[in-house]
Amino acid sequence: MKNFPDLPPIWTLAAFAASWLLAKLVPLGAMPAYGVQLLGLAWIAIAVLIVLWSALYFKTNKTTIEPHHTPTALITKGPYRLTRNPIYLAMVISSAGFAIWCGSAVALIPTVVLAVVLHKRFVMPEEALLIETFGAQAEAYIAKSKRWA
Repeated sequence: MKNFPDLPPIWTLAAFAASWLLAKLVPLGAMPAYGVQLLGLAWIAIAVLIVLWSALYFKTNKTTIEPHHTPTALITKGPYRLTRNPIYLAMVISSAGFAIWCGSAVALIPTVVLAVVLHKRFVMPEEALLIETFGAQAEAYIAKSKRWA
């Protein structure tokens, strides 16, 4: 998997696909369709708005949004006042929303896997990179903010 693009949106799409497959192949824990599907779509819509809001801060601070790249600014305003990882949180919310839309409780399993993957492959290394890059300023921000709020 050397040439696999290790990007959070790819992992999120994989979670969507796995949720859909699980809902179709192992339909355990069926949920009522109409109301639950609307709830799932609402979660996805909220997640998209969080991603757009968060991405705006990368653009205005002229720093990279791509994982595994060294940031040039420490963003602590907007959604980053509420959580250090609003985009990753939004990806998990969207995955849960899609699983709910699928109408099967078993479809939520990939959402849990996605949260673990994002945490281990992106959140933890990025926090270390923030400390390496911004030192005490990053340490102070990390100490006062929540990782997965």
